Amino acid sequence: MKRPSFKTEAFVLRFLNYGESDRIITFFTRGFGKLRGIAKGARRSRKRFPNAIEPFSHSILLFSRRGEGGLSIIENCDVINHYPGIRSDLEKTMTASYMIDLADHFTAEGKKSAGIFQLLGDFLGLLETGNSLEETTRFFELRLLRLSGYEPVLGKCVICNTPLDKIGSAFFDATRGGIRCSLCGRGDQECIPVSAGTLKTLLLGKQTETDRIHRLVLSENALKESRVIFRHFIRHILGKEPKSLQVLDEIRKMICPETAKPQSYQGSGVGDRGSVLIPHT
Repeated sequence: MKRPSFKTEAFVLRFLNYGESDRIITFFTRGFGKLRGIAKGARRSRKRFPNAIEPFSHSILLFSRRGEGGLSIIENCDVINHYPGIRSDLEKTMTASYMIDLADHFTAEGKKSAGIFQLLGDFLGLLETGNSLEETTRFFELRLLRLSGYEPVLGKCVICNTPLDKIGSAFFDATRGGIRCSLCGRGDQECIPVSAGTLKTLLLGKQTETDRIHRLVLSENALKESRVIFRHFIRHILGKEPKSLQVLDEIRKMICPETAKPQSYQGSGVGDRGSVLIPHT
């Protein structure tokens, strides 16, 4: 009995060479969520899957399978976008690898998520054409956390519900999934100080349309603080740090040693505005 075939858009998350010529690939698809499939002869012939089964390639995938479990058979894969602008830049390449690694960690096999699929496409597009890699990464992390059900509470104290505008000094608590005010957070060694300016920037970025995010420029302090709290929060959720982030750290040390130094938890206080929204010219 012939297996039914299916067609859907897909991003390549990762692959594993199998045998002498095959490759097992994990895709994140629009129509079927995350799925694994085997591409027969993929390593022997580049003509069959040209650029289509490399990490973060966006393609139209044709596959067949029996039932819901087990490996699918990859019949064909046509590239929509290979992102040459990302692949020509080492830091962009590793940033894209970190994004798809996070998407892999925060999605379950066989579970569709149109929001996360669209998020990947939008932010890979931003990486392809833009240069604000740190800002792009932070807003990707924030939106992925929201779509995955782990959105951090940044607009009020998670304990007493005091709104951000009335909080003098804030502290981020990964265990409770949000910020604490100075009364609820001071003295807790697990809480990370974060300025109101940084929090307001993140809240603004959460609401900003994707095609306007490039106009939102974070201050040096906002970049530092947001990098620390998201790294800590994601490690808390996953129980480990993504390997792709460690590789990205090493690449940034090579490219710009000063910005890649380990970050402290010290904020610069509530006076930090956190960001500048660049007007159209």
